[in-house]
Amino acid sequence: MPQSKNMARLAEDMKRELIAVIGAMKDPRVQGFLTVMRVEVAPDLSLAKVHISRMGAPDATAEAVAALNRAAGHVRSEIAKRMHIRKAPEFRFLADDGAKYAAHINELIAGLEKQP
Repeated sequence: MPQSKNMARLAEDMKRELIAVIGAMKDPRVQGFLTVMRVEVAPDLSLAKVHISRMGAPDATAEAVAALNRAAGHVRSEIAKRMHIRKAPEFRFLADDGAKYAAHINELIAGLEKQP
């Protein structure tokens, strides 16, 4: 079911605030090239799925997701304060391999262009 304009706007605002909150965290597992790919917010604001991608070691994304899921309560309270919302959703952080998949496809296309 497609999201309404208000829910899409809320998801984008939440994404922007999540980037700021995660960037301020001092945990070394979440520092570096960490990207919030997208945020999916439930219509009743009970749950928000946050898709995370991280460049670097192969286990870097899984490590960052585990650290963020442990700090989900802190992230939730910070988002509620920053966005001035009474009911902040429960955050579930998920690994997203979309960037890695796109890089693989680009390599395949570049290989096809080199072949005669």
